[in-house]
Amino acid sequence: MSTLDIATAPLDLPAVRSQVDVVLSAFLEGKARAAAADGHPAVVTEFLGTFLFSGGKRLRPLLCVIGWHAAGGHGTPAPTLRVAASLELFHAFALVHDDLMDESATRRGRPTVHRAFADRHRAGRSEAAADRLGSNAALLIGDVALVWSDELLHTAGLRPGRLADVLRVVDAMRTEVMYGQCLDLLATGRPTASTAHALAIVRCKTAKYTVERPLHIGAAMAGAGPAFRARLSEYALPLGDAFQLRDDLLGVYGDPAVTGKPRLDDLRDGKHTTLVALALERADRAQRRALHTLLGNPDLDETGADRIRAVFAETGAHATVERLIRSRCEQAEEALDHESFPPAALGALRRLARGVAARTA
Repeated sequence: MSTLDIATAPLDLPAVRSQVDVVLSAFLEGKARAAAADGHPAVVTEFLGTFLFSGGKRLRPLLCVIGWHAAGGHGTPAPTLRVAASLELFHAFALVHDDLMDESATRRGRPTVHRAFADRHRAGRSEAAADRLGSNAALLIGDVALVWSDELLHTAGLRPGRLADVLRVVDAMRTEVMYGQCLDLLATGRPTASTAHALAIVRCKTAKYTVERPLHIGAAMAGAGPAFRARLSEYALPLGDAFQLRDDLLGVYGDPAVTGKPRLDDLRDGKHTTLVALALERADRAQRRALHTLLGNPDLDETGADRIRAVFAETGAHATVERLIRSRCEQAEEALDHESFPPAALGALRRLARGVAARTA
């Protein structure tokens, strides 16, 4: 196939996803063999492997590969796949710790790592001791995922100059997502009518981490500089906003059988989302009283949740978030209306934008 054919042929994203999984599987198998030889606990690779391969969209690795193609990279060489796979290991670290901070019971339709580990080791322990063990083990398993993400990145085979460029973007991504998590923690349980603050959390915690930086990392591997990455950001940031806004809706209205997550957790925690901020901004006295009474109540049931959802409908908050998602996705697509990107990358970016607008999980 000629260079022109590679640049214009549609990117086979399911094939890229499978290739990333092959890299992750081989890496973990190597770690399992090394652990067995050295007498290290097998549960680390077991639980991390189970978590990695129990679902997940592989969105960050896919965007990394698309960023590589967008900046003129051809094919999907092994170093590109390994860097992309390292992002999924970093994401595993972030999710395992996020579930622990949120005290979530399920992820991807299965018990979270801390719950699964506690359940495995309840025999002969009090409930509190088993739960504490599960939490501590999840901290360590998440930390291992972070360390191995770094190892996979550093052993990807990038030339020193390119590796230095990639590391600068990776370091920025890691810092931004930690700041975003901190903002989220500080606002949880204390939602306000500030949509600006809610959107700032979205931008820092999700938009940059999920879409912008993976694209930048892929582009950096292909030698793209700051000006080209800025053009990618025009697409990535509104799409990342839309991704998290949809996630906020799924956390309240989604079908747990499809999303793999409960739909009461965000309401019980009192998450400061754009949906909540809009409702508080527009609520009358009775509606505001209901929101302040019910949001953040750890004993909230579906009856109480239905009352909150009714306020979201009555104030137009739900409909407004849907409009925000559509407008952000349209903004992302409009950012592609130039000739900066090869046709193959352009088509993949458009498909992702349309998928984010309509996703159900």
